[in-house]
Formats: sequence, C-alpha cells, structure tokens
Amino acid sequence: MTKYRVGILGATGMVGQRFVQLLENHPQFEITALAASDRSAGKTYLEATPWKLATAIPEAVKDIVVQAIEPPLDCDLIFSSLPSPVARETEEAFARAGFPVISNSSSFRMDEDVPLLIPEINHEHLGLIDYQRRKRGFDKGFIVTNPNCAVVSFAPPLAALERRFGVESVIVTTMQAISGAGYPGVASLDINDNVFPYISGEEPKVETEAQKILGRFQNNSIQKSDFTVSAQCFRVNVTDGHTAAVRVNLKQTATLEEIKQAMTDFPRLNLHSSPNPFIYVCDEPDRPQPRLDRDRGGGMSITVGRLYPDSVFDCRFVCLSHNTIRGAAGAAILNAELLIEKRLIERK
Repeated sequence: MTKYRVGILGATGMVGQRFVQLLENHPQFEITALAASDRSAGKTYLEATPWKLATAIPEAVKDIVVQAIEPPLDCDLIFSSLPSPVARETEEAFARAGFPVISNSSSFRMDEDVPLLIPEINHEHLGLIDYQRRKRGFDKGFIVTNPNCAVVSFAPPLAALERRFGVESVIVTTMQAISGAGYPGVASLDINDNVFPYISGEEPKVETEAQKILGRFQNNSIQKSDFTVSAQCFRVNVTDGHTAAVRVNLKQTATLEEIKQAMTDFPRLNLHSSPNPFIYVCDEPDRPQPRLDRDRGGGMSITVGRLYPDSVFDCRFVCLSHNTIRGAAGAAILNAELLIEKRLIERK
C-alpha cells in the first residue's frame, strides 16, 4: 500500500512527539517532513528533540532534518501541534499553499467555516470544507481541527444523551493532567501537594466547543446546540488523563439504565484508530481512574463511571480520556483517517 506522506508542525514538542509515536507503523501514513522552531531547524530530529515518551524514539525519524515552520514541505498533509500564538498565521499559510491541515491548536476551532471534529459524532461537519475554500480562496488546502483536550472527555457521552433524550444544561468540573500544559508544564512547587484552580483560557473553550461539536450542519453553517454549559477547570497532579465530573439536565425523562444504554450503544467507526468501544461505561463505584483507565482502546476510548441520579440535575457521571492521545495527536490522526475515507485528502 502506498502511504500518505505526513508533515508535522511543532514536531519536537510533547504533542508533536505523540504524533511521531502514534504514526510509527501506521498502515496509511509515513512521516516525511518535520518542522519546528528556529532553534531546532537544521538539526536532525534526534538532536533537536528532548524525547519524553516511554517508548523509544522511532528509528525512521531520527535522521530526518527538522525544517522551518513554513511551506512548502515534502508531504501530502499536515498535522499541526503549534502553540496558539503562531498557529493561526502558519496553518492558514499551509492551507493556502494547498495542504490539508489537521490542527490540534485552538486558533481556528470556533471559526464558522472550520470543522471542529470528533468523527464518531459530527463527520457531516466536513461539509464546511467546500464553503471554507470558497470563503478563504483556498484551492486544494483546508483546515480541520480537533477539540480541546478536556472537551473530548465529556462531549461523547453528552452526544449520546443529546441524540436520545435531548440535553438542556450541563455543569462540568474538569481535573486536568499536567501533561496538558506541555513541557516543562506546571512548576513542581505549584502542583505537588496541590490542586491548581486556574488554567488560562480553558473554561470558555469548555463552555462553547461542545455546543459546536453537537450542532447541526445546515446551509453551509453549524447551528450550535442550544444547551448551556457551566465549567470550572482544575490542574491536578496526574501525569496523563483528563477527568470530568458532569451533571446533566435532560429534555426527556430517562432511567439510569436507558442513559447507560445510550452511551454504550453509541456507534464506533471502522477506521484504523477507532477504539472499540468508543464509550465504555464502568459499573465499579471507584472508576474511572486515570492510571487504570486512560489507556483503554489504545488511549482512544472514553471511559464513563459513577453514573447516578443527582439531587439537583437529572443525572451525574464521571468521564475520562487520555489527553495527549484522544485529546490531541490521536484525535487528529483519526480525523485524517476520516478525511481519507471521504476522499478529501489526495496524494501529491
């Protein structure tokens, strides 16, 4: 099988490293270009990268010379893990140069013409791509984004409830892993023996992105879902895995068994990175836990537990996802697999 050639922007950072790890031996992709900041450009990937993952750095990328973050690159598509301050201008430059850009950055997520994608939930939002190309004057290029890493943990169970019963309002409290802050992340004296009750800019993302993801594609636009979300976001002393405590009011009455069934029945996709199951519901009273459950489905499953009635809302539950896999690099790779299936990415 001829593989699609991949370029990675921000390749030396934590999410960039996760892209490199997950793409090793992927049946559809091979890494042919790596790009990073000026301090890394011109070095081999091995020389430029402070590798932090538990697995060894793949042999196939060690000797690739890191390039500047600017088009063109020798590839068919771009995965971007750039920080937000530089992502918007750079990602648009690559899309304008004819590259499909699958971005983990927040820069374009809420733009009206950019799909904010969880493939199992809203693949029809890819219909925005034609509109995006016309609006921005792109030829073959486009931009697709994946959600905030905390939103990924609770948007899937919300989607299951919205489809079956309708969702009226949501309160979510996130407990987010330190790897979500990148490397070197949060200072040890701030996070050890502590819970940090502030993540800059996080709560507005959590409160708005789920509404777009669960919205309806219609007339070249997304009609956002009308439920309200109130969020508080905390950084906790966990290496990987974002946990969310969720309380939901439904539009229709439902039993706990019906709610559980709606989640477990939510369909998965037949793509290489699709987990089985997509949503796993635990019955144990002390699950999910990041250390025990974050790697379910290769880090791509959403784990839900502690599903109970609530004394104020209709129900409450706890959900968990792996923030650098399902919440970042793995999500973008799954998006690219879907784009290939929909014939929206071509080999150059």
